[in-house]
Amino acid sequence: MHSDVPSQLPSISAAGVSLHPMRLVLLGAPGVGKGTQAQMLAGQYGARQLSTGDLFRTVMAAPDHELSNAMREAKAAIMRGQLVADQIVIDLVREKIQHVRRTRGGFLLDGFPRTTVQADTLAEFLHEWQIELDGVVSYELDTDVIIQRLSARRTCRHCKVTYHLEFMPPCRPGRCDECAGELYQRSDDNPAAIRVRMENYEARTRPLADYYDKRELLIRVDASGAPREVFERTQQALAPRLRY
Repeated sequence: MHSDVPSQLPSISAAGVSLHPMRLVLLGAPGVGKGTQAQMLAGQYGARQLSTGDLFRTVMAAPDHELSNAMREAKAAIMRGQLVADQIVIDLVREKIQHVRRTRGGFLLDGFPRTTVQADTLAEFLHEWQIELDGVVSYELDTDVIIQRLSARRTCRHCKVTYHLEFMPPCRPGRCDECAGELYQRSDDNPAAIRVRMENYEARTRPLADYYDKRELLIRVDASGAPREVFERTQQALAPRLRY
């Protein structure tokens, strides 16, 4: 897939051993490019990207005998067309962080926590494991710009890979680079639907910024411009907090 994500980013192990692995939470409204930044940060710093969206896709693709109890419950809810309950999401994330912890690796949480209740639970089991967050990166972007961005997003009908007509266009117009499937615009990527999603974000998730700001963990990053520009801003903002 054609992408603005750098293909060769030096890992920390190549530049020197860190005193501890990177541990971050990434916040941001739909359309700010949070997933792309998580991928770039993971490549740069050798951390594991833990995306709730990826977790759910893994759950749905894996055979039942390979699933944990939390994964089975999540799969059953998704197959019933229901939202996955908070506690199940928490259990899934806990399992993944425990695995990363056993390998002494770092992690980037993308899509969790979504509420202050989830943030409290995350804080509890991180405290139990004597793990501290390096920071919480909040990607900030004007709503009108988000609408423009999401209106230009296209998704493959077959493999679900996403593209952006401006920042990450496919090599062939209307066709996926990975599987040649048809690209389409999701129904929730029209301006009216996007505004509703932004209102939901402001009501449920935006309070997390205040939550982490009070704990002196919040790092605000301007998400305007190309992914590489945003990534460079993120690195600059993180530099004082990362101890190597």
